[in-house]
Amino acid sequence: MPMEASEIERMIKEALPDAQIEITDLAGDGDHYSAKVISSEFAGKSRVQQHQMVYGALKGNMGGVLHALALETSAPKDA
Repeated sequence: MPMEASEIERMIKEALPDAQIEITDLAGDGDHYSAKVISSEFAGKSRVQQHQMVYGALKGNMGGVLHALALETSAPKDA
C-alpha cells in the first residue's frame, strides 16, 4: 500500500517540529516522492547527516512502503 504525502509530512514533523516541508508525488503513484525539508535542526550538519535525520524520522519505511524519496534539505538562511 502506498504512503500518503500527509503521512510522510506528519512523520518528519514529529521528529523535526520546526520543519518547513514541501512534498511532491513525482509519479502520481504514492510511491515516488520528492521532499524539500528546511529545519534549524540541520544547522552545522552535513547533507548526509541531514538526510539521515529525515530517513530516521520515517522509521524504516524507506525501501518498503515508501519506495523512493528524493531529498533536498537545508537549515533556514538565518540559522
